[in-house]
Amino acid sequence: MKIPYITGDGIGEDITPVMMKVVDVAVGKAYPDRRIEWIKVMAGREARIMSGLSEEELESLTPEEKHEIYLPQETLQTIRKHKIAIKGPLETPVGEGFRSLNVAIRKKLDLYATVRPSKWYPGTPAPLRHPEKLDVVIFRENIEDVYAGIEWRSGSLDAEKVIGFLKEMGYEVPVDSAIGVKPISETGSKRLIRSAIRYAVENNRRSVTLVHKGNIMKYTEGAFRNWGYEVAETEFKDQTVKETELKDDSPPGKVVIKDRIADQMFQQLLLRPDEYDVIATMNLNGDYLSDACSAEIGGLGMAPGANINFETGTAVFEATHGTAPSHAGLNEANPSSLILSAVM
Repeated sequence: MKIPYITGDGIGEDITPVMMKVVDVAVGKAYPDRRIEWIKVMAGREARIMSGLSEEELESLTPEEKHEIYLPQETLQTIRKHKIAIKGPLETPVGEGFRSLNVAIRKKLDLYATVRPSKWYPGTPAPLRHPEKLDVVIFRENIEDVYAGIEWRSGSLDAEKVIGFLKEMGYEVPVDSAIGVKPISETGSKRLIRSAIRYAVENNRRSVTLVHKGNIMKYTEGAFRNWGYEVAETEFKDQTVKETELKDDSPPGKVVIKDRIADQMFQQLLLRPDEYDVIATMNLNGDYLSDACSAEIGGLGMAPGANINFETGTAVFEATHGTAPSHAGLNEANPSSLILSAVM
């Protein structure tokens, strides 16, 4: 089997070779006549070095041109060809520069679902008194919401245009505002929720919880909740039951569909984690919740993750933490997140 890999920036150079060694040994033990042929593809710092451009030449490029340097088309084409890949963390500038390479890979390959299991492994230090009660799989929408990246800088002409349009629509927005747009589509929501419910059915999970802030954002996050119930009712009627319709004589073996307000869900996962199983939510909620769940079972260093398009079968597995440059090259970074992602 051929598997493309991206080393990653910072501690990626420490943990990726370790992951590959562990996987190679495991494959050799399980299948003596098989092996993985690792295909190195470039992204991040390695791709920039490979380009041969100087710092001055890079600075003269537009953000879009820089993106092409740090994430070459050849890398994306190789992943498309082989369907799966694994990557270490890639560095993302904060507040300026080009947009996240991690997000760009997800968007360009239409990897609409981030799948993040959070499960405690005995012996791992954790802040919860009973971390063994937490065993959830989070399905986070990957393309829309804040990751759509639709925003305008405060004071820019485009921001003024949007503020003027909003005023025409009856909304007063301070003129010095930066503006962002949060798209939540029926198509994007339904395919994410469909994948979560199908996963729950096929893996004998007990429930799927739709997490949203629909009490405030009724037409975006509230719509996500409603579309979720619609998918369950129309496509999984025989395999699911609403939490509100549960009775003592409800048929066993059905996946329970329920929903929770996002801020309430944080408390629930701390106080009653064993009541939750598969979670389906939008991008920003999923970002917060998956990191919070990772903290409960020992931190991001113990949290695997995958970005998947269940319709095309394309997936990129990745370390869920950042590049931690201050720890790079010291042989002290925990490779477990990337190893567990390889297990996925």
